[in-house]
Amino acid sequence: MADLRHSTDGPSPLSEEGYDESLLPDFYREFISETDLEAFAAALSAPDPSPLTDDLTSSSRNSSLFITAQSDWAPVHPTSRLAGKGKRRGGERKKRRGPQRRSRDETREGYLYTLLKWPLLAIVGAWVVGLAVTYLLTRLYISLYEHFIAWRGKREQLRRKLQATANYADWVEAAKELDTFLGNDKWKAEDEYAYYDHKTVKRVLEQIRKCRRKIEEEGEKTVANGASAPSKSIEELKALIEACVKNNFVGVENSRLYSQTYYGTKNLVQQFIDEVERGLTLLADTNQIGMEEKRTLFKRMHANYGRVALCLSGGASFAYYHFGVIKALLDANLLPDVITGTSGGALVAALAATRTNDELKALLVPALAGRLKACSEPFSVWFPRWWKTGARFDSVDWARKCSWFTRGSMTFREAYERTGRILNISCIPADPHSPTILTNYLTSPDCVIWSAVLASAAVPGIQNPVVLMMKTREGNLVPYSFGHKWKDGSLRTDIPIKALNLHFNVNFSIVSQVNPHINLFFFSSRGSVGQPVTHRRGRGWRGGFLGSATEQYIKLDLNKWLKVLRHLELLPRPLGQDWSEIWLQTFSGTITVWPRTIPSDFWRILSDPDPKQLSRMLHMGQQSAFSILKFLENRMKVERVIERGRRQTRVRRDSLDSIMSEAERSRLLKGSGMKSGTDSGTEESDAVTTGDD
Repeated sequence: MADLRHSTDGPSPLSEEGYDESLLPDFYREFISETDLEAFAAALSAPDPSPLTDDLTSSSRNSSLFITAQSDWAPVHPTSRLAGKGKRRGGERKKRRGPQRRSRDETREGYLYTLLKWPLLAIVGAWVVGLAVTYLLTRLYISLYEHFIAWRGKREQLRRKLQATANYADWVEAAKELDTFLGNDKWKAEDEYAYYDHKTVKRVLEQIRKCRRKIEEEGEKTVANGASAPSKSIEELKALIEACVKNNFVGVENSRLYSQTYYGTKNLVQQFIDEVERGLTLLADTNQIGMEEKRTLFKRMHANYGRVALCLSGGASFAYYHFGVIKALLDANLLPDVITGTSGGALVAALAATRTNDELKALLVPALAGRLKACSEPFSVWFPRWWKTGARFDSVDWARKCSWFTRGSMTFREAYERTGRILNISCIPADPHSPTILTNYLTSPDCVIWSAVLASAAVPGIQNPVVLMMKTREGNLVPYSFGHKWKDGSLRTDIPIKALNLHFNVNFSIVSQVNPHINLFFFSSRGSVGQPVTHRRGRGWRGGFLGSATEQYIKLDLNKWLKVLRHLELLPRPLGQDWSEIWLQTFSGTITVWPRTIPSDFWRILSDPDPKQLSRMLHMGQQSAFSILKFLENRMKVERVIERGRRQTRVRRDSLDSIMSEAERSRLLKGSGMKSGTDSGTEESDAVTTGDD
């Protein structure tokens, strides 16, 4: 299923063609209008709405009633007009002199908490710092161990050949060569493995294969004799397929099955997945099952099997590694329809969800660096702004630059209708009490994408919270959700797995994780998908058992003490923000991709890449994704057949099938001598839908 043809790939990051800006579609085009930017600037300058005095349904407010802070970082000083008004009030001005004190904590802590809070914080903080240093030393030991023991001789030569490939077809060839050298082919041929039920898989595989071949033989006899084929075999196949088309059926989707080789999995597992695909295709194309029954069947299988989503993490300029991950999935024709992004990942996800496949292939090249100018302002410009407002970047200027990636003021619904991809962006309300929102074409269809991207990237101290904008029927932009402010989604939900499952039945997630504070602590002691442990024939531990055990213990201990700080409420809250979630939330998925970074990336974390740097990031992003494509291919080949079956049996809302059943139509037409077909009134819809029928 994965496309291995070089002719379908976009330009290589290493080719000269990829540096030509004139070949990029719409590179010199500005999509956004000044009217939209003015509406956004007006929404930002408006005061926060007050439920006591404001009409929340009105876009116009009396700004003279409020004095608001410019940001969470720094207070705003009263203007001369307001200062004059204060002088006229005389005594009232004296009563309000001085900064307003914070109210006492509602938990009403006792004297012991007040006495021990800071000493405990200092002790635990020092212990955490010591653990972090020990962890880095442990990782250094493991790196040296692997360098001198695991990677040497021909093994190292084959690995370098693998890492130098620029497309998936060449990578597969190099991966097979390395697997053969390491003896992984023998592991594939053995059925038994502790992480799945090989006996059940083998039994079900034989039964499905037997039923399918019997149906095919009966079909040939039917064509020759002109008789109708019996439906018993179809019923048996339908029962078998429905029983095994479930998420991680008897462990066949366990990531350990793909972590012992560079390419592929157990031969038995591969045969099982291929046979399930053939069985599903037969059920989708057969005429022996009624349309209503077939529709119900594929609807149930969709609910049981679920969907795949690509999740792009935040990480400032580290997020540009996501471009390489997108390119690898796109060239292999394995890019999921559901895409979510947070902070920097939201910008990459927006580009992927607003462009067609052909446009994306042309854009994901080093020349794209010419449009990555978010950090182009010199120190003399951004430092005074940061000193005055507490934000390094200007929100309106960022909106202008970001709008090119979202094709102007395109909404989530418009992006879905244009490409069929479902874009999701996590945003956090500026107030600490409201829940996080996952903006998409279901929850906020008219919300403008670039405003959600800006909100998801509004890190305190980097960019002030912004107002989400929505598009009216007339095409004008107005504030969304009463004009409330929103900020960086990575602070709470970098990877919104639960929300994706709720809205789109996602239970298989591919996470491209580049957050710098998390990237340092990623380590898979027994190998990861497409990246096995190479010494001791894959049965060893990275760095030896002692090195892996030490790494795991320190990491778990770090996590424990961070939770202690949070649950005992010892952590201070600078800028009014609880920062504990940037360490303690979920950062991984079913498959987690960790593009390999270099130390200089940390120095350039808030700077724009040049074409050469973006070329390296594209290449490393591709390399990290190549290793997971076989696992993803096996998952998506089943999912896409189920989706095709659902589309073929989908009923138009205005058709007769949506009003009455087949039996009712038969009774209605019986007296007139007309015959009701099983597929009357149905029509395959061209639109891509995600909800239930």
